[in-house]
Amino acid sequence: MILKPVRKNQLLYIMEIKIFNSGKKCIAQLISKQVEIKDQQDALDIMMESRYQGADGLIVSAENLHPDFFDLKTGLAGEILQKFSTYQAYLAIVGDFSKYPGKSLKDFIFESNKIGRINFVATPEEALQALTK
Repeated sequence: MILKPVRKNQLLYIMEIKIFNSGKKCIAQLISKQVEIKDQQDALDIMMESRYQGADGLIVSAENLHPDFFDLKTGLAGEILQKFSTYQAYLAIVGDFSKYPGKSLKDFIFESNKIGRINFVATPEEALQALTK
């Protein structure tokens, strides 16, 4: 487990990252509820911290993502996910995606899951399974 200080709104929080080693791959999971990924730099910081710890993939909760991530018109999802593609890292986002309206988001989730670099799943266990296959 890695604990790292993160500054948010002039307050200092601890970012907790749990590491899973399946023998085949090493996966990091962002545990902290206070950490919000609001732009591509936040995503890059967390991804690189995970990579520094030897992780090939990262699990985050949908709650850790700014709500604009799920509004594809903002471009935030594309910016963040492009970083994972550029650095050849894998990502699993855990949450209930049925609460987000829109066919384009549902299609985006379907296509992402089909390709496998980015996975949208319901549970951390599904995320771990998706990233270690």
